[in-house]
Amino acid sequence: MTAFVPALAFAAIIGSGLMAGLFFVFSVCVMQALSRLPPEQGIAAMNAINVVIQNPLFLIAFMGTALLGLALIVAAFVGGGQGSYLLAAGGFVYIVGTLMVTIVFNVPLNNALAAAGGQTAVELWQQRYLTDWVWWNHVRTLASIGSLCLFVLGFARN
Repeated sequence: MTAFVPALAFAAIIGSGLMAGLFFVFSVCVMQALSRLPPEQGIAAMNAINVVIQNPLFLIAFMGTALLGLALIVAAFVGGGQGSYLLAAGGFVYIVGTLMVTIVFNVPLNNALAAAGGQTAVELWQQRYLTDWVWWNHVRTLASIGSLCLFVLGFARN
């Protein structure tokens, strides 16, 4: 397995970089733009984004990076080596800070927004989505950037 570590690490760098960029764009402009729209329009746009983002390319980058991170964690404990613990740390940060945060916090809010209608959706949008969802997206952004940095450092030392 250790022979594949450089290739796994390189792929993890690409995946975490893609995710960091995606979450960063939502943090610095997309959500701010949607919050300036009338609530019904912002909600409709966000619901549309949440549907179209569930596509094979996104899932390969998002879930594939988590699988790569898991493989790098296993490789660190199997083979060790210079840089392997940085790669494992990158995998851990990605899995916990990006994947798990998405599953536990962002996706339930996405589902609640999609299921809500009328005034309930507007209240959810204004009281929780534009605060809680955005805050957890900032966490995902920082976690993706952190995992990217750890993957790069670990790759450089392998």
